Amino acid sequence: MANSFEKYQRRKLISSYFSVVLSIALVLFLLGILGLLVLNTKKMADRSKEQITISVFLKENTKEIEVEQLQKTLAMSEYTKSSTYVSKEEAAKQHSEEIGEDFVDYLGYNPLKNSIDVKLNADFVTAEKVEEIAATLSEKSFVDEVSYDRVLVSMVAKSVEQIGFWILVASAIFTFIAVLLINSSIRLSIYSKRFIIKTMQMVGATKTFIRKPFIWQNIKLGMIGATIALLAIGGVVYYVNTNFEDLGLLEEPYILITLFVGVFLLGILISFISTYFATQRFLNLRTDELYY
Repeated sequence: MANSFEKYQRRKLISSYFSVVLSIALVLFLLGILGLLVLNTKKMADRSKEQITISVFLKENTKEIEVEQLQKTLAMSEYTKSSTYVSKEEAAKQHSEEIGEDFVDYLGYNPLKNSIDVKLNADFVTAEKVEEIAATLSEKSFVDEVSYDRVLVSMVAKSVEQIGFWILVASAIFTFIAVLLINSSIRLSIYSKRFIIKTMQMVGATKTFIRKPFIWQNIKLGMIGATIALLAIGGVVYYVNTNFEDLGLLEEPYILITLFVGVFLLGILISFISTYFATQRFLNLRTDELYY
């Protein structure tokens, strides 16, 4: 009979531990995926901004040395990501491929102009800064026109700000929910041992002595849960990086290291805080209140 009761208690204890580990792992996994999105939001936003092109069209009588000087100036400018010289012949060829016919043969001449396509660094892709850059380039005597998509620049800048804001809001809300869920699982685990806690207290054990094994046990469960979550996050990162290489998730490994360390420490921290306050609550209860 005693053996059956001991087996039942052992199964109940294992079930309780499994529940805590599973809760921690699931919550930290989702939190880690959201953290990965937050840490890579700026990089993805920068990639979008750096696709915007400013086209600097040159006058017909522009000298080769003037083109070279402009390219050197652009190369040394802090706002330049890259600059590419496009001759009017190359531009005509690209345009013909896009429309599916040779418009030069149809017109009898090439109406396009030599140009330099400039891609900007992400920090300079705002309506005000792009307008200022375009105005500066237009002042050069051999520049005929500076063209860029003003609507697209404004739209991209506004969209990036909105997306960044809502991701931060979602992160804050989800972090709060994550803490509540893990805290709830740990409190339920300790609730089943409330009589043991009160018995130890009644025989003279100090609060620190009683709390210590519970805190250490749940910290270990938190570490196990965090490890499982990190393995799952690692699998997601590997899959995404393999199938969507353009996202460049592994280009900056320190971001992943920061995320992994943060998730692991968060699992330990939440487990410690939740266990501390859960045990404290039962330590402060009167004996007759343990039945409610």
